[in-house]
Amino acid sequence: APTSVSWSCYRARYWEAAGGLAEVRALRRYRLGRREDWARYKALARAVRGLARRLRDLGPPSAAFRARCTAALLGKLYGLGVLGSRRSLALCEKVSAASFCRRRLPCVLLKLRMAQDLRHAVAFVEQGHVRVGPEVVTDPALLVPRAVEDFVTWADGSLGGGTPTMTPEMEI
Repeated sequence: APTSVSWSCYRARYWEAAGGLAEVRALRRYRLGRREDWARYKALARAVRGLARRLRDLGPPSAAFRARCTAALLGKLYGLGVLGSRRSLALCEKVSAASFCRRRLPCVLLKLRMAQDLRHAVAFVEQGHVRVGPEVVTDPALLVPRAVEDFVTWADGSLGGGTPTMTPEMEI
């Protein structure tokens, strides 16, 4: 069998399953281990944008309800760290899946300068070198809220910044 035919079939199935080039780039950029995480973040972002649109479109008779719900939504998203401020509902319409990816524990480690790059940050988390509060975390998909960001530290007995042990599957 010619290899070009089998390769093109494989490539076509891969892109259909992957959801396109943008998804593959996001999976690589944020070092997402599971596609389901990206799909979940996209669904969350879509739900937030839809809710913001519905709140924006409420009529004048429900102004007090709209103000209450808008403040609650902005407060929740700000507390999670997805939004930079609580100023307006227009910020909610710009929420994307990448906004949620930036709140994952490896990205927060990078932001706090506890790792030199995302690959090492993921390795630190998976090997149990990072603690969030009193709990040692080994799941890189953990979303870190603003209030908990100050409690991200090195685990007891960890070298705290040494080079992590790289396994062959991490060399992507």
